Amino acid sequence: MVKMLATIFRTSAGRPQQLSTAVQYNFASLRAFQSSTLNAAIAHPVTAHGPPPKAPSPSPRFEKCTTQQSNTESEPQHRPRKRPTVLKKRFWKDVDVKQKDGGDYQVLLDKRPVRTPSKSVLSIPSTKQHLAQAIALEWDVMNAAQQALKNHTIPLTSLTARAADIAQEDAAGAGAGAGVERVIRTQIVKTAMRYLETDTLLCWVPEQDDAVKDEETQQQETLREAQMRVAKDVIAFLSTKVWPGIDIVPVLDGNSIFPASQSQATKDIIRQWVEGLEAYDLAGLERGILASKSLLVAVRLVTEWSENFCQLQQLSRKRFGIEEAAEASSLEVRWQTDMWGEVEDTHDVDKEDLKRQLGSVIVLVAGVQ
Repeated sequence: MVKMLATIFRTSAGRPQQLSTAVQYNFASLRAFQSSTLNAAIAHPVTAHGPPPKAPSPSPRFEKCTTQQSNTESEPQHRPRKRPTVLKKRFWKDVDVKQKDGGDYQVLLDKRPVRTPSKSVLSIPSTKQHLAQAIALEWDVMNAAQQALKNHTIPLTSLTARAADIAQEDAAGAGAGAGVERVIRTQIVKTAMRYLETDTLLCWVPEQDDAVKDEETQQQETLREAQMRVAKDVIAFLSTKVWPGIDIVPVLDGNSIFPASQSQATKDIIRQWVEGLEAYDLAGLERGILASKSLLVAVRLVTEWSENFCQLQQLSRKRFGIEEAAEASSLEVRWQTDMWGEVEDTHDVDKEDLKRQLGSVIVLVAGVQ
């Protein structure tokens, strides 16, 4: 190795350069290490008798440090763990529906009433006994209390709690005066008006030229024709019975990628109508909008089934139910899956989930007159 290092420091003429003192010292120590003789270890016999000596004990000044270190190391092991099985058990046996002196209904878990996330007792109007029975069924089929923490396992309970919070806020605002802002109602109105700008019912695909259409396409109904047919039926109902004389135009039509806007008069009428809805109708409208991505579809569904719009239901010839609302809100997806097929455990699951959410709206707003 010394020869190799010496070769590295040679010049091109073959003469070694003058090495520094540190390098010469390293060469010398390396040479001395390689040339030193090896001495074998000598094992002496064990001559001690009796028990082994005691282990040495630490000095008093180190005992405190050792104790603190042992406590720190053992703390994670002896730290009390959370009890993960508390919510995995069902703490109630029976579920019952009770009416308080001919007034509102309550759902009882044994003797404890179901409460909203705001800790208030969930009260259901006397005209909605079917809603109370459905909520009781949701809690009766549970196997663990942990299931109550997920909204998709208790859709009617969460939706009714939302309506109860709106009603409670309205009552507090009415008692304090008209100047008090109703936060939940204001948020729902803003969401509804935002969905109106990109309503899925008013977004139509561009019209194709006749030269592009083949014979098979000309014989069957195109996607644009289906969208116009469903949209005009809903718009005709709303513009004659809900908002008479209102003008609703498609927000996405032709080849433009920028959505059009409704007139200011149309927006004002729709906003005032949404702001004046009863608490349960407003909560149902919110879920219908979020499920169908359409304000118009949600309005049509609420007015067809709410107990507060009986006069409009008598004027309607065709019932607008879950199937009609689901078709109107997912017409493009259905048209594409009919042509190309649907993905298993994706399109079919989304379809049933949409129907479940729209069905919860009907159960919430309906009542016994």
